[in-house]
Amino acid sequence: MTPADEPVALYGADGRPTGEVAPRAEVRARNLRHAATLVVVRNSRGEIYVHRRTDTKDVFPGRHDFAAGGVLQAGEIPYDAAVREAFEELGVHGVELTPLGEADYADEHTAYHAFAYTCVYDGPITWQPEEVAWGAWVSVARLREMLGEEEFVPDTVALLADWLSAAG
Repeated sequence: MTPADEPVALYGADGRPTGEVAPRAEVRARNLRHAATLVVVRNSRGEIYVHRRTDTKDVFPGRHDFAAGGVLQAGEIPYDAAVREAFEELGVHGVELTPLGEADYADEHTAYHAFAYTCVYDGPITWQPEEVAWGAWVSVARLREMLGEEEFVPDTVALLADWLSAAG
């Protein structure tokens, strides 16, 4: 099965699954409301892992991001999806994820209910070459500067702006 064919659960305005499923390609083409995870990866020094998405990503290609994550597959539990995505994108494993909350995001490219998490990870970062083109650990202060210098994905910035403002 290709990523375009992955079955994706559709979500309602109440932030819960509707019971309907559509292929990922259709979800993207019609901007159907679904669910996704975001995982902010920090190390024990308090730095945040920032990465640049590949130019081949289906949404926000080539932009920077400070959260790993992705679309929930049909039948997937949000926590399990977050664990899967953190591992697939960055090789993060063997750590407990701490919930940061749920929120909604929508623009002309994507509409979803977000399940946000954070974790502390000091192991090696291993990029998924189809998704990550560059990455580095940066201080919270440097990340705040980068937001004014680089093009970041708008959803992570919108969904986690309050968290980042309070982060130390």
